[in-house]
Amino acid sequence: MTRRRDFLKAASFTGMAAVMSGTGCQTMGRPKNNAGSVMGLRAPALDEVRVGFIGVGARGPGAVKRLCNIPKTRVVAICDVYEDRVAKSAADVVALGQKDPARYFGSEEAFKKMCERPDVNLVYVCTNWEWHVPMALYAMQCGKHVCVEVPIAMTVEDCWLLVKMAERTRLHCMMLENVCYGENELLALNLCRKGVLGELVHGEAAYIHDGRGGYLKENDNGEAFKQFRFKWYQRHTGNLYPTHGLGPVCQYMNINRGDCLESLASMSTLPFGFGSAAADKFGPESPQAKTTRAIRMGDMNTSIIRTRLGKTIMVQFSLCSARPYTRLNLISGTKGTLADFPLRVALDPNSQDWMNDKALQELQAKYVHPLWSKHGETAQKMGGHGGKDYLMESRLCQCLLNGLPLDQDVYDGVTWSSLVGLSEQSVLNGGSAVEVPDFTRGAWRTAEPLG
Repeated sequence: MTRRRDFLKAASFTGMAAVMSGTGCQTMGRPKNNAGSVMGLRAPALDEVRVGFIGVGARGPGAVKRLCNIPKTRVVAICDVYEDRVAKSAADVVALGQKDPARYFGSEEAFKKMCERPDVNLVYVCTNWEWHVPMALYAMQCGKHVCVEVPIAMTVEDCWLLVKMAERTRLHCMMLENVCYGENELLALNLCRKGVLGELVHGEAAYIHDGRGGYLKENDNGEAFKQFRFKWYQRHTGNLYPTHGLGPVCQYMNINRGDCLESLASMSTLPFGFGSAAADKFGPESPQAKTTRAIRMGDMNTSIIRTRLGKTIMVQFSLCSARPYTRLNLISGTKGTLADFPLRVALDPNSQDWMNDKALQELQAKYVHPLWSKHGETAQKMGGHGGKDYLMESRLCQCLLNGLPLDQDVYDGVTWSSLVGLSEQSVLNGGSAVEVPDFTRGAWRTAEPLG
């Protein structure tokens, strides 16, 4: 059975066509090979979004049901290694009034046959990180638009593979960063677009979420330690999950659309929290304590980024700090600052203090983002992280149906995800600054800002 590493080795960009030869992909109306930037790409409008869905384990089933409730969108095929998962999600599709979708299962390569279906025009990848890149590459090679869970890639090399394939095929490749559609994040975006905060100077982003409890359950028999995420914690350091905090801040600051990330310096603490919590609960010589003491991921990673225009962004990551959940979500300009968790705003001429509750509520009412004022109630009913997922998915389908550029393109996805590899590189070099690749190859200079 072909494993992910073998697939990527064979599918280096220069050899991709040879790898795909002999598959159904060659005859599926792939767009012409006019290599070049896909910044602002307007693909031909679809008459209907027909989704092939990969991965219905944890988050996938909810996404399948939400897609069935989006106008002119059908789930026509579902794929997972496990047959029972596919059957359950297929039943959900039928229960929501759509035709019984085609089913693919039983092999890690079953997704290929699904991608080759002529009726699929969007592939939705909701698997573990290791399969994001090979599945996205294969989907685009088969002439399909693709959207992928976060992070879209875990190495800079994989990021470049996605960029080159998207440019070669002229297809959309979107990372599903749902936090960009949060109510407070869209409020911040609107304030930035309206100039309320002045010229933006500095942003702060984070994913600080004490997740130790999920790995230190009684009578778990070590099953949690076998999950793909924990295996990454054992092998890697740096920021392994940057996009939830960084994505919205990059959109506020017009990164890739008027400015560009330039360099990054990153440092991590040593790993203390996992081992300490395991020792307290199970004993210092327990298997759990020994396993958690062996991880490489530090308790707290802090990265500082400088942009080409001289702005800065701080990004933090922690899964084992005794701290309340936060993404920070701070954006500061020459006329004011918005900070989140809890939401606060300070504006000139009284920027020495945060607005009082009444003034903040008035500001929120005045600058609520149109996506939330028009569709927020529906989104909350449909669910998915308080409605963020539904807004993201319905907006994606709207863009595909109308031939519009996506809110998040391939350059955004890989830029935000590149911090995984770049932060580790900097940490291992004592915090030395590393260059952030310009995945747009200069197209950021003339790209239109996000509306």
